[in-house]
Amino acid sequence: MAGAKETPRNKLIALMYLVFITMLALNVSKEVLVGFGQMFHKISDAKTRVNESNEIYYSKIETNSKDKEGKWVGHDQTAKQIRLKSNEFHDYIQDVKDQITERQRVEFEDPELRKFEVMDKGEELDMIWFREGDEAAQNASEEFIQKIIDYKATVIQVFGSQYPQYIEQVENRFDIGKGPDWVVEDREGKEVKWLNYSYEGFPLISSLAKFTMMQNDIRLTEADVLTTLLGKELELESGVTESNYISLLKTEKGAYYQGEKFDGSVILGRKGGAQKPNSVDLKIDGRKLIESDYELIAGGIKLDISAGSPGDHLIEGDLIFKNDGVESKIPVNQSFAVIAKPNSAVISADKMNVVYRGVENPMTISIPGIADNKVRASAPGLKRARGSKYVMNPGTGKTVKILATGTLPDGKKVSTSTVYRIKNLPNPVGTVRGEDGNVKIPKSSLAKSRIGAKFVDFDFDLTVNTVAFKVKIPGQPTIQVTGGRFDQKAISAINRAKAGMDVKIFDIRVRNPKNPKYNFAKVAPVIVELTN
Repeated sequence: MAGAKETPRNKLIALMYLVFITMLALNVSKEVLVGFGQMFHKISDAKTRVNESNEIYYSKIETNSKDKEGKWVGHDQTAKQIRLKSNEFHDYIQDVKDQITERQRVEFEDPELRKFEVMDKGEELDMIWFREGDEAAQNASEEFIQKIIDYKATVIQVFGSQYPQYIEQVENRFDIGKGPDWVVEDREGKEVKWLNYSYEGFPLISSLAKFTMMQNDIRLTEADVLTTLLGKELELESGVTESNYISLLKTEKGAYYQGEKFDGSVILGRKGGAQKPNSVDLKIDGRKLIESDYELIAGGIKLDISAGSPGDHLIEGDLIFKNDGVESKIPVNQSFAVIAKPNSAVISADKMNVVYRGVENPMTISIPGIADNKVRASAPGLKRARGSKYVMNPGTGKTVKILATGTLPDGKKVSTSTVYRIKNLPNPVGTVRGEDGNVKIPKSSLAKSRIGAKFVDFDFDLTVNTVAFKVKIPGQPTIQVTGGRFDQKAISAINRAKAGMDVKIFDIRVRNPKNPKYNFAKVAPVIVELTN
């Protein structure tokens, strides 16, 4: 230590101060631990923000290397070397942090490392680096020192050789004292090893803060390299004001559903000075755009096309810019979703979910916002006719469940199901010449009439064929007839009947030509009064 010779009083004050510091080290107060903890998390947050900016800069340099070549090819190589070495060193420190916090995360149930008051001991790190006489601990501590030396050397060799003004800054950030033993002076002016002086016996939260500070220094070193390489180009992109930038909403897809996570980003776009594309080479769903489909505007194009049919539509290709005779192609790969425009309300009677056995039940099945070709419906007896139109032919049982599954633009599935009751067809009633119940017909007309059946007040337009029926005329035996018309035997019996008699036509058996296996319920008879 420099300065005048210390007096006995000053020596006593220094000794008391040293005792006080020692007492703090042995029993660190809660306030000190909380202070270190807050610093640890603030540095972590700052490191994250710097890293996010660095990733943008890395991408910018790589893009310039591909589009502009020239000096940017060398800049890209420099950036990639620094990135590789920085990530390697950063991840090594993270591994050490993970080792010394494992007990804190598990035993104290503190995965976010927020219980600072119990981070007052440093044995976790001491066991890794400072076990006296332990070769493994010696090797681990020497490895950490070597990692720092290697990182500094790489940055100075790759970057400092081009920009020597940054060498001193890198040396100061990662200063570990004088080699070859890497020692520093303590408060008493004695030489001690930098590693022991900085980490041995310190509270866990203190070591965490120091490690995180070193990781932040790594990211800041990357930032220095990247901003220097970008130079004037970065300056042109800075100076964000409302006069030259606007906010844009960037979404991962063209439409979202209720309850779905919205992952859009609000980003900046240049308001003025942006270059118009010289030309475009774009397709929508494989169809090449023509000049009448778009207008060239600053920084892109404005489309003027029909939205198209419901479903997902893909825009892909390139926006083409020319700078100093060099052509650059900016790839485009975007999609948007078109949802069918509603033209009617959805009104349903909850108790009327019914399908009838024995007939084709027409159904419309769709999911709002999803194209028909992305919807699949399944149920026993259900078949798709076209688009959203289906036909249901229910089988046995009292109910049938119809499951509809749609595929969202992001590939996820959404399903819904509805249960329908299955009913048999209502009982048909017998007819003569299309009339049912009690009818009056001359004998001559009855003999020529067709016997059939119909469904009264039934929504389906169902036509059935008569297979057989019976005829009963008073005073004569019952006659069995095959088919839907009177045979000769039945006609002779009708001719013998007297006017005013009631002819009963019953036990009528019918069949649906579209579903001949279905057995209809008993058909109601028809009574014919002969008028002559």
